[in-house]
Amino acid sequence: MGAISQTNVNFVGSHCGCSIGEDGPSQMGLEDIAMFRTIPGSTIFYPSDAVSTERAVELAANTKGVCFIRTSRPNTCVIYDNEEPFTIGRGKVVRQKSSDEVLLIGAGITLYECLAAADQLEKNCITVRVIDPFTVKPLDAELIIEHGKQCGGRVVVVEDHYQQGGLGEAVLSALAGERNFVVKHLYVPTVPRSGPPSVLIDMFGISARHVVNAVNEILKD
Repeated sequence: MGAISQTNVNFVGSHCGCSIGEDGPSQMGLEDIAMFRTIPGSTIFYPSDAVSTERAVELAANTKGVCFIRTSRPNTCVIYDNEEPFTIGRGKVVRQKSSDEVLLIGAGITLYECLAAADQLEKNCITVRVIDPFTVKPLDAELIIEHGKQCGGRVVVVEDHYQQGGLGEAVLSALAGERNFVVKHLYVPTVPRSGPPSVLIDMFGISARHVVNAVNEILKD
């Protein structure tokens, strides 16, 4: 009804994904992106650090319609400078080299798992590019297509969300009309359980270890 009546309203979801840990599955928002993506005219922010979160709040306050900011409960390192500009519908390339063979896309805590995986892979002489989408809706499809092509059309998307309706399906939709792309999608496959965040992230297949495995698999295809 808010969307139909063109209401300006902002929501923030902080208990998202299995990374919240010990509070258990009853408190884990794993379908929130899907729910807000279906609302017409909605905007979905998925910041990854303190700087991008502050910018997301500022942008949401000045954006018409329904806005949802998906924040993360675990502490995350600051990766952006205080003056880094952010724009709705524009992602960020946070790691890249000319030799990159696979494009990794992560948001929130999975962005850091992608960066950790990139460090591990580089020890084996495999370099990967990492993108932070910042907004899931609208998604920066142009950025993903451009850098995906530069990485041989190989893409791995990692998200702390169920398979349906989240970041992975947004990326798959963006690439649906493109040729010569292959996408591996890592997501939370079942209802999680209570436990330490790092244990749950690994148990449900979205940790750096699983990202490394996905990269190795996609390079073999």
